[in-house]
Amino acid sequence: MSDKISNNAVIYATLALNSEVELQREYLESDDVSDDERENEEEILADLEQAFMEFVDVYKSRCKTDRELPSIDELLNSQL
Repeated sequence: MSDKISNNAVIYATLALNSEVELQREYLESDDVSDDERENEEEILADLEQAFMEFVDVYKSRCKTDRELPSIDELLNSQL
């Protein structure tokens, strides 16, 4: 396996994590989460948010070296 992650892999991971963060937030705002599960589900959201931010940092770094990549705002607001 390659030690270097491709730009496409970073893009897909960032977009997937962004979607998962939104889904987890929606789930936590719903009435489907019992009081017993809430703490665990909030920890899951925190982990997802941390992973998302780490991939955003990697992506921003890639944008500095590859000017053809869209900005993080363009990426997250695009309709795929």
